[in-house]
Amino acid sequence: MKHFVAVAGNIGVGKSTLVEMLSNRLNWKPFYEPVGENPYLADFYRDMHAWSFHSQVFFLTRRLRAHKDLISHPTSVIQDRSVYEDAEVFAKNLFLQNNMLERDYLSYRELYLVLSEFLPPPDLVIYLRASTATLLQRITRRGRSYEQQIQSEYLDQLNQLYEDWIETFTLCPVLTVPADDLDYVSYSSHLDLIVSKIREKLSGKEEVSFNQADIDRVNGKSS
Repeated sequence: MKHFVAVAGNIGVGKSTLVEMLSNRLNWKPFYEPVGENPYLADFYRDMHAWSFHSQVFFLTRRLRAHKDLISHPTSVIQDRSVYEDAEVFAKNLFLQNNMLERDYLSYRELYLVLSEFLPPPDLVIYLRASTATLLQRITRRGRSYEQQIQSEYLDQLNQLYEDWIETFTLCPVLTVPADDLDYVSYSSHLDLIVSKIREKLSGKEEVSFNQADIDRVNGKSS
């Protein structure tokens, strides 16, 4: 059976890594962040207030096109970051930080809502939840120079927006992975557990979660 799964989560949580590992394990086609230079990015970093709307519309357009391509793909696919996060987390954060005018934000929001109504949702969103401390550790570990100046306050704000979004998201089932407790890069048993929960969720089982007994078991602890 063909599936469309999206992996969501904050900067540094491990989305791309999980997409790669799941695509190898389940023989799904991976789709990563849309490639191509944002022509507004240099202007955006020079003056966020003036160029945030233009930059976010460009990102939204690219993400919507990618979503459409995923829907029509002939095999099962797994996506690194969904179209919903652009609007519900990153654009909203720009507005809350006064880097986007209310007029521009409302126009962007209306565009997003209208266009997203025409797109079938994924079969499943995998939400990787991690504390800011874990995010900072992983950002430091992967060593991307342009990420090293990210402040904990910024990650805190994004984490809150992610929680607000996922709490009200009803377009498709959500599987929340406790990424503080599960290191699927270092431990194959952790990846095995995630895969088993994904299969349960895709099979239609409604109540699927990672309880403490699951986590203790894969970490070799007795209950």
